Amino acid sequence: MQVGAIRLDPVSDGAFVARPSYFHPDATAAAEPRLFGRAGAAWLPIGCFLVRTGDRVILVDAGLGPDMQSLPDAMWLVGGQLLTGLRSLGVRPGDITDVICTHFHADHVGWLFDLAAQPVFPAATVWFGAGDWDHFVDGPGEMAPHIEKGLRSLPAPRLRSLRTATEVVPGVEAVPAPGHTPGHLCVVLESDGRRVILLGDAITAPEQLAESGWHSMGDVDARLAEHTRSTLCELLADPSTTGVGAHFPELRFGTLHGGRWHPTDG
Repeated sequence: MQVGAIRLDPVSDGAFVARPSYFHPDATAAAEPRLFGRAGAAWLPIGCFLVRTGDRVILVDAGLGPDMQSLPDAMWLVGGQLLTGLRSLGVRPGDITDVICTHFHADHVGWLFDLAAQPVFPAATVWFGAGDWDHFVDGPGEMAPHIEKGLRSLPAPRLRSLRTATEVVPGVEAVPAPGHTPGHLCVVLESDGRRVILLGDAITAPEQLAESGWHSMGDVDARLAEHTRSTLCELLADPSTTGVGAHFPELRFGTLHGGRWHPTDG
């Protein structure tokens, strides 16, 4: 996908097998049969995005890594495919100049470090919301020990902690979108009159927008997350804006018209 002068490619690290209870304890597959069309489960991607502009090769989110995790109610995360996807785009780990983590949940940081806490992307600067460091690294949030150790071991110049909207490179801005996690970021790409919002998990699936009361099991602050979703919907209603979340089916981009989500081909 071309956003003006910026090249954007979605890459999946694997599968998130979700069930209605992820969104609400009383949700049923019948409410959104197209989403939960295979034995009451939604097979969603673990999405990452490669952004190439000028001499920068930016990875937005780092997947689950070569791992699998079980969640309540027979839900699963199964990763391990990010490097394969990058290779198919002609990109090696050493080519990545920056990694922007929308947040520090396990399925967004898994390829940052190997089990010895060594960087998988050896030349990359890591960008993240400061609130997530406070919550996951220094606070009570759950984080794999090798990821925490790797983050603490990175030289300070390669750690970019953000509390306000920050331009990573011209046309690429990391913007606070808290609620799902305290320091959650969205990434806004803008060039030649086009704008794309990489939503992270601020919106888990487009169907969430049509179902009143559907949140995310992973929301740290559900009320704040709902406020953030409302703000993002206002931005997505702009005809020049498209968006995609890390778990949107097929990592398909879309637009919001009349309160309804319309997938596009990019």
